[in-house]
Amino acid sequence: MGTSKDDERMADAGGEVAQEDVAMNVAGEPSGKDEGVVAKVQVHTTEHVSVHPLVLLSVVDHYNRVAKDTRKRAVGILLGERRKGGILEVTNSFAVPFEEDEKNPAIFFLDHSYLENMYRMFRKVNAREKVIGWYHTGPRLRENDVEIHRLVSEFVDGVPSKTQAVLVICEVKPKDVGLPVHAYKAVEQVSDGKGFNDSMQAKSKPVFVNLPTEVGATEAEEIGVEHLLRDVKDATVSSLSTQVEEMVTGLTGLKTRLQEVQEYLRAVVEGKMPVNNEVIKNLQDIFSLLPNLNVEEVAGAFANETNDMMMAVYMGSLLRSVVSLHSLIENKEASKARLDMAHVGASGNKNKKEEGVAS
Repeated sequence: MGTSKDDERMADAGGEVAQEDVAMNVAGEPSGKDEGVVAKVQVHTTEHVSVHPLVLLSVVDHYNRVAKDTRKRAVGILLGERRKGGILEVTNSFAVPFEEDEKNPAIFFLDHSYLENMYRMFRKVNAREKVIGWYHTGPRLRENDVEIHRLVSEFVDGVPSKTQAVLVICEVKPKDVGLPVHAYKAVEQVSDGKGFNDSMQAKSKPVFVNLPTEVGATEAEEIGVEHLLRDVKDATVSSLSTQVEEMVTGLTGLKTRLQEVQEYLRAVVEGKMPVNNEVIKNLQDIFSLLPNLNVEEVAGAFANETNDMMMAVYMGSLLRSVVSLHSLIENKEASKARLDMAHVGASGNKNKKEEGVAS
């Protein structure tokens, strides 16, 4: 009896570390023993996604080649491996021919043959890198992403493969401050029927759930990124201006996140969104870590630190003004000295000419 693709993927995933073990008791044949046979099915759950710099560079190159200055989006396959603790390492990627109808999202084309051939060649180079999901340049989720996710999940190694695939949206031209990378996984959302007569069973549909995402790199990749940044970074910019720019960027990002929290809480109060206890718990932890400025000692300490910092800034500005004024006076004195020397030289030459004429 032949084996299916799902059986082959199960065999390939046998060496990976299981993130969740589901035990099933299977009743055995009558053999004089009461205990049954216990089988374990390894189900991998993704809790965290780490995207490597090589993937980001490949996505940007792919976008510049096929979708620059257009409304199209670049679509490709993500390769990587799973680590302990539900960490998914996205270490490589490759582009896939993709076309879609802008007016009708249900019409799209994804080249399966090209995907299979490219994956087969990548496996020859590095057998540890497997298909773990797909990417597109977004910048947001679209209607047909669920269907594309279902198709890509058929090539993902793991059981069940549908829950293993991840979608990573890489914003090539980010508008907001923060990481331009967002990861999602598909989960089945169960919703009851509208009425008892309409449906006797609950309905389920796949929805995307956001995953914590970071940009990680190995030691070799960090060295390569540092060499790349040397060519991009402007060496004429002082370190002080760079620090101020980074501080402004961080404060802008903090303002954006606070606005998102405000909009979410307002939507929950108005009943537009359901209450998420985990989000409320995280917000409570954030507010608990904030200092109580109503205490006189804390307010005085903040005021003293602010005054000390402003004094240092004032002294620095005053010293810079004195140095600039001193340089200006020196330049004027040097210019005056040069003019006097030139005047003396011209007067000497004139006297010599007059003496020559008189003689």
